[in-house]
Amino acid sequence: MWERKELKQRAKDVLRVTYWKAFLVSLIFAFVGGGGGGSPSFNFNSGSSGSSGGNLDWTEFAPFLIAFGVIFLFVLLFALAFRIFLGFPLEVGSIQFFTQASNRHEGNLNHLGFAFNRNRYWAIVKAMLWKGFLNFLWYLLLIIPGIVKSYAYFMVPYILTDNPNIGTKRAVDLSNQMTRGHKFRMFVLDLSFIGWVLLGVLACGIGVLFVLPYINATKAELYLELRHQAIVNGLTTEEELRLTPPPPGYY
Repeated sequence: MWERKELKQRAKDVLRVTYWKAFLVSLIFAFVGGGGGGSPSFNFNSGSSGSSGGNLDWTEFAPFLIAFGVIFLFVLLFALAFRIFLGFPLEVGSIQFFTQASNRHEGNLNHLGFAFNRNRYWAIVKAMLWKGFLNFLWYLLLIIPGIVKSYAYFMVPYILTDNPNIGTKRAVDLSNQMTRGHKFRMFVLDLSFIGWVLLGVLACGIGVLFVLPYINATKAELYLELRHQAIVNGLTTEEELRLTPPPPGYY
C-alpha cells in the first residue's frame, strides 16, 4: 500500500533537477485542463420595482439579445473545441512529462507534444472525450457520485501516456480497476496539499502556481505506484501498457 509521505518525497527528488521545466509544464497543464465555472444564469425579473417599469418594450432589445446569444454560443463552442482538440492532447503530454521525469529524472519538454502524432492523436482525443462525458453524466446525478467517479477515471490520461491506443473502453475500465480501494486515500492526498495552496493564496495568489509542480509530480508518482500494483495483481501487463520496448517506428 502506498504512503503519501513516500510519494511526496519521490516527487521532491524529481523536482530537484526538473523544477523550472516542471513549472512551465504545470502552467500549460493548468491552462488547458483547469476547471471552468458554471454557466451564467439570466433572470429577467419584473417584480416590485414600480409601475413605470411595466411599460418597457422588450422587443426593442430583441436584436441585442439575439446577437448576445449568438456570440455566447460561438464562444462556448470555441472553448469546447479548444478543450477537446488542443486541451486534451496537451493534458496527456503534460502528464507524460511528469511520468517520464520520474522514470528517468530528466525534464524533456518534447513530451508535451506526445499526443500530437497521427498514430496517437485521435485515439487520445476519443478516450479523453469519453472520460469527460462519463464524468459529466455522473455529475448530473449528484455532486458526490460525480466526485467519486472523477477519482475512478482519474488515471485514464496517465494510462494513455503508456499506451495511447489501448482503447477507449479499456482505458476507463483499467482506471476504474486501478483506483478501486484507493479513491478515499486519493481524496486525502488531495486534501494534504491544502496547506500549500493556502500559503500560495496568501502570497497574492501567485504562490499557488509554484505549488502546482509539486502536486503534479506527486500525482505522477501515485500513478506509477498504482500501475506497479495493477501489473502485480494481474489487472494489466507490461505488454498492454507498452512498458516493454516498442516496435520500431512507434515513437
